[in-house]
Amino acid sequence: MADSLHTRYTAASDAWRAHRKGCTPCQNGRHCEAGEPLHERFVRLQSTYLNHLRNR
Repeated sequence: MADSLHTRYTAASDAWRAHRKGCTPCQNGRHCEAGEPLHERFVRLQSTYLNHLRNR
């Protein structure tokens, strides 16, 4: 599970960062329509992954 979770977390982080780099609203914390789901996925997977590491 950890490898798959880490892969999904990393991919979500990469997608969010790539989007944010070119999106002024997302850079300023006001997520655009396209950026909101990317950010939500990243935050959810980050939380899940960090919880997994803590509970090992």
